[in-house]
Amino acid sequence: MLQGPWGHAGLGAGLAESAHLALALGCQAAYPAALVCNYFLERLLTTATVTESTLAAFSEAWNRHDVEGLMSFMSDDCVFMTAGGPEACGARHVGREAVAKAFAGAWSALPDAHWSNGVHFVQGDFGVSQWTFTGTAADGSRVETDGVDIFTFKDGKIAVKNAFRKARPNLPAAK
Repeated sequence: MLQGPWGHAGLGAGLAESAHLALALGCQAAYPAALVCNYFLERLLTTATVTESTLAAFSEAWNRHDVEGLMSFMSDDCVFMTAGGPEACGARHVGREAVAKAFAGAWSALPDAHWSNGVHFVQGDFGVSQWTFTGTAADGSRVETDGVDIFTFKDGKIAVKNAFRKARPNLPAAK
């Protein structure tokens, strides 16, 4: 999440909106408008942008089962929250090593895991990918369910990937 010089995270707004929001919230009392504007101008000029094409390429890496490719999209301090797990957020994996291990775990559980019907949206530092997930469980039953990933971007990389999918019973094994 974008962190400004005043410790405010932007409340989910884009760069320009964050500067306006910071000024509207009274941050100009401690930080003059010129400092706030200069900070955001510098961010606009030096920050890589994540696009819908970036998210499509990230999705393609999932379907190649390419951990190294996936990690090339992730920030150094990345976080992955799985669709299921023991916590309210699923399971939370923090840092490149833990995230890479969790990504690889998806293919261990369902070796033919595949994400299709991808539709991607990006707005500023946030994005969403919609998809249909399919795979075969160890008992032969089939998983087929829709879901979304909600992303937070930082410096042109994915900082947070938060996965959600429909809770649907597995389909019977093909005969």
